[in-house]
Amino acid sequence: MNRRQWIYFCIVSLIGCVIWFLPQPESVDPRGWHLLAIFIATIIGIILKPLPIGALVILSMTVATVTQTLTLTETLAGFHNSIAWLVVFAFFISRGFIKTGLGSRIAYYFVSLMGKRTLGLSYGLLLSETILAPAIPSVTARSGGVIFPIAQGLAKSFGSEPHLGTERRIGSFLMMVAYQGSTITSAMFLTAMAANPFLAGLAADAGYSLTWGTWALAGLVPGLISLAVMPCVVYKLYAPAIKETPHAAEIARHKLDEMGKFELKEWLMFGVFLLLLILWIFGAFFNLSATVAAMVGLSLILILGVLNWNDVVNEHAAWDTFIWFSTLIMMATQLNTLGFTPWVSEQVVHVVGGMSWLPAFIILALVYFYSHYFFASNTAHVGAMFPAFFLVAIGVGTPPQIALLVFAFSSSLMGGLTQYGSGPAPIYFGSGYIDVKDWWRMGFLLSVVNIVIWMGIGPLWWRLVGII
Repeated sequence: MNRRQWIYFCIVSLIGCVIWFLPQPESVDPRGWHLLAIFIATIIGIILKPLPIGALVILSMTVATVTQTLTLTETLAGFHNSIAWLVVFAFFISRGFIKTGLGSRIAYYFVSLMGKRTLGLSYGLLLSETILAPAIPSVTARSGGVIFPIAQGLAKSFGSEPHLGTERRIGSFLMMVAYQGSTITSAMFLTAMAANPFLAGLAADAGYSLTWGTWALAGLVPGLISLAVMPCVVYKLYAPAIKETPHAAEIARHKLDEMGKFELKEWLMFGVFLLLLILWIFGAFFNLSATVAAMVGLSLILILGVLNWNDVVNEHAAWDTFIWFSTLIMMATQLNTLGFTPWVSEQVVHVVGGMSWLPAFIILALVYFYSHYFFASNTAHVGAMFPAFFLVAIGVGTPPQIALLVFAFSSSLMGGLTQYGSGPAPIYFGSGYIDVKDWWRMGFLLSVVNIVIWMGIGPLWWRLVGII
């Protein structure tokens, strides 16, 4: 490490030590408080980067185990997580798109249709995402496995690549829009993300129904407004260097002509891709999870020779992402298991107990939303905090349908805050187009935009169509 990295490392270590020795709540397991210190130090380390992220989380795992904050089994539990493996498989499937040239072919086709302006290209990606969202119940499979390769292909077609130092030409913008769009489309449909039916089930257990139709109708207008506004905000605040591409369509058609007809491996990759779509869409019918479907797809890609084993072994970004994402999932899960996350919920209850319902609910909704900085999974967040916050909101007088819809939509939208906030986040972050500071800055700014749209305009639409 250089001098600057040593300074950052000392800062991160000091912060972790200070939190470790602070007085801890009686209701929180001491191990949970110590894990909080390790977790916060890790997150700050990810921001300051005294070490690569993978090295940081290995260090965090070591500290957690050596200090007996967690057992070795608990420390390694994140590597059993199916979502973490789905992320890895999505990386490999994306490599198939790139190696065969299918990703570039699809990218050039998009450019030929909507290539006059960079903003138009981003709306093309969002259109694809919106069409797929109701049918693919895994945001990781949909955005990471389908949309990401197309966005990456578009970026590469303009010579925008991180290893060349040209990521800001157009790639960073497209990646930001594509990922943030996935959080919006996930909020629009009950079947667009795994955590959504989980939340609906928890609500049903409490006696409140939220059907597919009601969810889709409630999310329609705020969702479409968000999809229309978000790229413009990103375009203004995270502007690409390439804005006007008047000859892009002609160039793209010329490139397609140069590529000629589909080669055999492209057809094989395309066939596997279609099979993956079918398995992801009808996974429940086939009794296959999204992760198992991705395993089937990767196995076929290897058997058919689209990729070889060296391609898999040398996909360094996939393995690096697997290590740090699995570790963050583990820590977030253990924070809930060891009592820290429930303790936070209890403190919120004490704060809002004597307020009228509207200010109390605003506080509850904001805490629920921004507490996602402590989670690496939407599903884990819903399971840990939704039941308590929903019942507290109703207890202070919030109309149940308003509380249910706000928490339901927040459970997807909050995934845009961090590079570990949902399944596809590490795929986009691992591509190298967006650094941590820009991700957190834009994630927070776009969260404010989404909150204004969904929690401001949303209730007006819900009242107009008779939902509330």
